[in-house]
Amino acid sequence: MTAPGEPAAQEWVDDHAGPVVRPYAVTGGRARPVTGTFDLISLVTATRADVGSEAGLGPEHVAIVGLCQRIQSVAEVAAHLDLPVGSVRVLLGDLVARNLVRVREPRATSAGLPDESVFEAVINGLRAL
Repeated sequence: MTAPGEPAAQEWVDDHAGPVVRPYAVTGGRARPVTGTFDLISLVTATRADVGSEAGLGPEHVAIVGLCQRIQSVAEVAAHLDLPVGSVRVLLGDLVARNLVRVREPRATSAGLPDESVFEAVINGLRAL
């Protein structure tokens, strides 16, 4: 709210980042990706180095492809771009649909995980302390 006699601010600005863009503007108002679910630990790799000539890509799409020249998790991509994970998932769905990135989902195996009795023993040991 502005004080009487002061002009109203015409744009939202963050002192360090510049103009603030709402996450829904980045994704075009979409809340779900066109394809995929993208777990936080899914690994993302770019399939091409240069996507500047691709029509319809926003700067965030280009940034993701640039960042994913080296393998990154979905959580890392969101952290590097300072975007909510939900927005990054939508953008990744766009890139997967255009075959500009490849996403490897984590394996859903129980191999290597301890038996439930181990967890119960740990809990009981902690309670005994």
